Amino acid sequence: MNSEASWAAFDPHAYVDHNYRYIHTLDAEILSIVRDHFGEHFPRRGDRPVTGIDVGAGGNLYPALAMLPWCDEITLLDRSSANVRYLRDQADSYDGHWDQFWHVLCKNEAYSALDVDPRARFRDAVSVQEGDIFDLARHEGRWSMGTMFFVAESITSSRADFDRGVECFLRALAPGAPFAAAFMAHSVGYCAGEYFFPACNVGEPEVRASLKRFTDAFRTVDLQFSSNLREGQGGMIFAYGTR
Repeated sequence: MNSEASWAAFDPHAYVDHNYRYIHTLDAEILSIVRDHFGEHFPRRGDRPVTGIDVGAGGNLYPALAMLPWCDEITLLDRSSANVRYLRDQADSYDGHWDQFWHVLCKNEAYSALDVDPRARFRDAVSVQEGDIFDLARHEGRWSMGTMFFVAESITSSRADFDRGVECFLRALAPGAPFAAAFMAHSVGYCAGEYFFPACNVGEPEVRASLKRFTDAFRTVDLQFSSNLREGQGGMIFAYGTR
């Protein structure tokens, strides 16, 4: 379960250096899909405020960047106090290496036409909250769009807890809300700094079965690593659709 590891010991700086200092091909592919998915869902922003949530944001800012044109408010939720400190530092003016992720998003006009500096927009929209994914059960239908990248399978070795994490994420979204979620395939666990963290071994069938309990309007993409990009992990499964 989510208490299997000492999340306060999670090292977001080591995690970012290993995974996001430079943009990898698969992350660029995921960004391309999610930017177009959100862009098609919101062809015109209109006057209705949109609220977004990135569940288990950790050291990864690109899911929040993908929601930036559409949201007046974006909640970055994470259980780790170390991750929360990192996110709060980044919220004021995020590091320059995130610009390469923003450039991929800007291939869609909705992002390139943003009428303010993305750092200023990020600072105004983002709210960082320390909290557990399972606590989202108290906030059913609260958010208008959402992302969850490498979370439900990366906090536990339990399949039941994985399914419950997916459920809590989807139930937190309003009916019809667009979402994007990514999962490490067949992970045996991972390190962030000096500490090892648990993982649940899931593949595309398990991901689809977990999502299908709450929506039929989704697609999955199985993305295989061309090299041992992330040790102990077989690839990524990306899912996107509407609640």
